[in-house]
Amino acid sequence: MAITKVWIEEGCTGCGLSEAICPDVFKMDGEAYVIDGVDFSKYEKDIIEAAESCPVEVIKYS
Repeated sequence: MAITKVWIEEGCTGCGLSEAICPDVFKMDGEAYVIDGVDFSKYEKDIIEAAESCPVEVIKYS
């Protein structure tokens, strides 16, 4: 299954893990956000790692 959508639900604590794991998809500005226009298929392994590493489990993908 190819990842075509990535989002961050309410509740991000701004720990910085997502950006540290996958800086081509996630950026921090108080809270993490997903960079617009990214080809998620190039970063699937890192997106999954970021989602699984999120301490509050707010990183989602489909």
